[in-house]
Amino acid sequence: MEKFIGRKKEIERLLSCYQSNRSEFAILYGRRRVGKTFLVNHTFKGKFAFYFTGLHNSPHSRQLEKFAEAIQEFGSLPIRPKLGNWYEAFDSLKAILRSSKSSRKKVIFLDEMPWMSTRNSNFVSALEDFWNTWAALRDDILLIATGSATSWMVDHLLRNKGGLYNRITCKIYLRQFNLHECEEYLRAHRCHWDRYAITQYYMHLGGVPFYMSLLSYDKTLEENIDELFFDNQAKLAREFYDLYDAQFNDAGRYTELVKALVEHREGMTRQEITEAVSLSGGGLSVMLENLERNDLITSYTQYGNKRKGTLYRVTDFFTLFYLKYVNGVRHRQSRYWLAKSATPSVMAWRGLTFELVCLLHIDQINQALGIMGMLTSESCWRSSQPQEVDNSGKQKKAQIDMIIDRSDRIIHLCEMKFSNEKYIITKEYEERLRDKMTIFRQETKTTKMLNLTFVTTHGVAKGVHAGIVQSQVTIDDLFDPIKR
Repeated sequence: MEKFIGRKKEIERLLSCYQSNRSEFAILYGRRRVGKTFLVNHTFKGKFAFYFTGLHNSPHSRQLEKFAEAIQEFGSLPIRPKLGNWYEAFDSLKAILRSSKSSRKKVIFLDEMPWMSTRNSNFVSALEDFWNTWAALRDDILLIATGSATSWMVDHLLRNKGGLYNRITCKIYLRQFNLHECEEYLRAHRCHWDRYAITQYYMHLGGVPFYMSLLSYDKTLEENIDELFFDNQAKLAREFYDLYDAQFNDAGRYTELVKALVEHREGMTRQEITEAVSLSGGGLSVMLENLERNDLITSYTQYGNKRKGTLYRVTDFFTLFYLKYVNGVRHRQSRYWLAKSATPSVMAWRGLTFELVCLLHIDQINQALGIMGMLTSESCWRSSQPQEVDNSGKQKKAQIDMIIDRSDRIIHLCEMKFSNEKYIITKEYEERLRDKMTIFRQETKTTKMLNLTFVTTHGVAKGVHAGIVQSQVTIDDLFDPIKR
């Protein structure tokens, strides 16, 4: 039997619903490919009283036709029922559940529920009627609904203002694997990449279990990226568009917004987004919220300015990699990434992407710093004045992507560096760091103690300029499980 990785708390919550003395309505939602269906199947294999998966971009009539097939199968009916609407569909479901002789709780699994709710289908109204007038009145029903369209799950179930208001008894948001869980998964499949390689994999595809299942574990990372994206039969060549199409009705507008954000890896304010794309007002607010619900972007408050100046940044590694290196490649060829990955531009991209890996492992960083139990807040900071001129001749403002503000009046100013050896701090870089800390103190007017913290792959090399670093975190710390 294949080892099941992670999700212990989620399994415990689902089993608690199954063992309770009342009917339960549980929902699982999260990004496409994150493992929602796999989790439910693993937890309740062989215990389903009814199982149906919605059809993507299929009409109302086709949904009902396939639902009737499932009714016939699970009810062992000689004749397939004819269903004219969702009210009749749920009536048929009630009938086969009533006829069940099993004394255990009846598990109903409606996978990809948002796809069932086609225009003018009255699916939600029928679901409300099924739950409120029948299922909730019993003590032997466990209804599990999943959906990749996170916005639909939140708006129609969690924030329902009608018959399903406050009816959800268990909600589980399924996130991607962290580095520790990715390593555990790869080791279970006899993949022997070291942590440096696994971190690079994470920069390309993130912690999505389905993508890891596509890997050839006896090959290098570069060979796998070629197979998944650049070969003639690349399995993920169209995944970007499938991902957004599955989660948003108006996918084109969302991809336009995401592409603008990707062009500004340091993040964009709402005003900057409005100037870059033809979106503003309530429509933009809804889109930003929906993207964040799906873990595709993340909003970061700027230090000392919690209300204004929020930065929005794409934090889905797959999206970032696809739009940077896959989108627009016309002629697919083998060994493309093997040659491309050694170029300076990719090396620079890895450095920027490692910052994002660190931002998404803030708990591990706090744990390594010994402040896990302390009250902290995380933010970023942009200077209002230029600190230096970059290689293109443009003025570059001082910026800190991760600030950890502790309740004991100590602030960690974090620098994140990705390299294949210990990171060397030069005299020039030490001077820039001191200038940045001075600008930060002047602009924020903070009187708290500043602690310069480096998060690197292999640590900071010893040297005359390394003394400016007061605390360090390495990728080994990022792989540690969180000890609660």
